[in-house]
Amino acid sequence: MPIRHCIVHLIDKKPDGSPAVLHARDSELAASQAIENMLADLNDSYNAKQGKAWGFFHEESGAYPFSGWLKAYLEEGGDFTAFSRQAVEHLQKLMEESNLSTGGHVLFAHYQQGMTDYLAIALLHHSEGVAVNDALDVTPAKHLDLGQLHLAARINISEWRNNKQSKQYISFIKGKNGKKVSEYFRDFIGCQEGVDSPSETRTLLKAFSDFVESEDLPEEQARAKTDTLVDYATSQAKMGEPMTLTELSGLIDEERPKAFYDHIRNKDYGLSPEIPADKRTLSQFRRFTGRAEGLSISFEAHLLGSKVEYDEASDTLTIRNLPTQLTDQLKRRKD
Repeated sequence: MPIRHCIVHLIDKKPDGSPAVLHARDSELAASQAIENMLADLNDSYNAKQGKAWGFFHEESGAYPFSGWLKAYLEEGGDFTAFSRQAVEHLQKLMEESNLSTGGHVLFAHYQQGMTDYLAIALLHHSEGVAVNDALDVTPAKHLDLGQLHLAARINISEWRNNKQSKQYISFIKGKNGKKVSEYFRDFIGCQEGVDSPSETRTLLKAFSDFVESEDLPEEQARAKTDTLVDYATSQAKMGEPMTLTELSGLIDEERPKAFYDHIRNKDYGLSPEIPADKRTLSQFRRFTGRAEGLSISFEAHLLGSKVEYDEASDTLTIRNLPTQLTDQLKRRKD
């Protein structure tokens, strides 16, 4: 992971309404193994966070100047330190206006992963701990608590510059305690939500369920394809990368790599070509399927206990809210 530029500033702000004080660093951090380790740990922590949102820049304006500063830095060979200073001063101003915010160390890191350039911005805090020194004494020690990452964003610079239609080149943590806590940080980036990750994931899973049903697959094959989808989506989520419909389609059916993709396009589910996986939605998705003596039953695991109830003693299923198509058939048969 080549690190192009990296710097840390400190905004000292208490949640009591007192002014935020900026302690700005005047030069970039020199390359070191410690910085590489920190950024790797930061990426791991960020990728593991649930509840991230995906979006794109507002049009540059006085209220949202960040994208203009970033563009100038990238296109005009600007000074990374000066760019980060402009940005952190803007963040300081927004912090002062938000009584919900507290200060911390603000990290800016421009790095490359594969062929893609990223800019990561994170508000970091220290935690108290202990360490054993050279004299084998146990002493107090502070460390960056990357596990408690609540305000951070990552910008896919390559996609922003090369794909003008994209609405998901920025990801950011929405905030554990509600929208207002992270609102000022989102406004600092100048980001608006473009892709609803949980909704897109649910739509993808619905499309997959329809595809499996239309293919009339044996139980083992249906379960194997479900496992393939969930494993791929989970793997992409761990890496912080979106699912690609063409790649997923090829994994689901290697003999007909475009079958699932064509099903999505022909049915017009309105899915984006790339979808950020929502792990919470995925964790609820497994299918129960079974066939016997002219009976075929298939339903998503998360419905068990709500729309579907199983009574082990009597070996019966109770299904509520039947599909309209099925109830219409049953009514016609009764008539």
